[in-house]
Amino acid sequence: IIDQKTLQWVFVGGKGGVGKTTTSCCLGIQLALTRNKVLLVSTDPAHNLSDAFSQKIGREPTAIQGFDNLCAMEIDANDDMDKLQNELANATTDEDAASGFNALLSELSSSIPGIDEAMSFAELMKQVQSLDYDVVVFDTAPTGHTLRLLSFPTILEKAFKKIFELKDKFGGLIGQTAAIFGGNAAAIQDTLTSKLEETRAIIQKVNTAFQDPNVTTFVCVCIPEFLSIYETERLVQELSKFGIDAHNIVVNQVLFPEKDAEEMADWYGKNKDLLPKEAQSICSKMLARKRMQDKYIGQCFDLYGDDFHVVLMPLLDHEVRGVEKLKDFSKLLVEPVDLEEGA
Repeated sequence: IIDQKTLQWVFVGGKGGVGKTTTSCCLGIQLALTRNKVLLVSTDPAHNLSDAFSQKIGREPTAIQGFDNLCAMEIDANDDMDKLQNELANATTDEDAASGFNALLSELSSSIPGIDEAMSFAELMKQVQSLDYDVVVFDTAPTGHTLRLLSFPTILEKAFKKIFELKDKFGGLIGQTAAIFGGNAAAIQDTLTSKLEETRAIIQKVNTAFQDPNVTTFVCVCIPEFLSIYETERLVQELSKFGIDAHNIVVNQVLFPEKDAEEMADWYGKNKDLLPKEAQSICSKMLARKRMQDKYIGQCFDLYGDDFHVVLMPLLDHEVRGVEKLKDFSKLLVEPVDLEEGA
């Protein structure tokens, strides 16, 4: 990813709680070393970029302390939908009409499942494209939300095709509805049409970019546990359905990635009697966890070892928060632990 200069969009996703935000931040830091301008965008409603960098990050690109070419921003879908409604309502002639038309839009957005998210996604993409950045790293919401986010271009393209067919048939009806609410029918219809046309153009452009492996890639993040590995497999399959490139997997929270569980068990067997009872209990639990992790890491390499670049990130003694700790941790993404070293 670092060497692929054509990449413009990098999505980072996976199950909840596996370290997506930390991985996104680390990836952003490493990209900032080789690119002129890098932007980190959080699309997760529960934003964590501010916590990770230990600084306030808002809806506008905010410069990260210690960098002159790395910025971050946190997107709120509800704000985007409100902004869209206000733009359309401004086409009416007076306040009563505006509030009436807003009510109509609210009804429409709540009656079509997912339309608010889809439209805010279009607003997000429009905003991101208007900004001048070499590469954008998306810190996404947990898998289910992310798959919906990535399916929006395809869904919206089909939806807009239908909408324009209906508009041609029922254009007069839109004008009449607007007139009922006291608005300027022609102005409202023009505003709606231009907004839809603009959004459709963005969606078509995004859809093409999403399916181009030179421009877009997806980094899957997981931890060495059954549910996380299973969800990663589902994510990889869904991404291939959408035609989105994915060939990098980051496995976080790995206990002693350079050591083998059986070697550790041999050491424990020889030294067990020398340890106090409490230490024995701690060691046996740690060994059980290490064996479980090694099993799932083995499965991960069996599934993805040939076609994917799999990176093991160690479990540390401290939280990875703040620019300096993120910088140190990010080095392990590009210089991973040598698995042969401990063998």
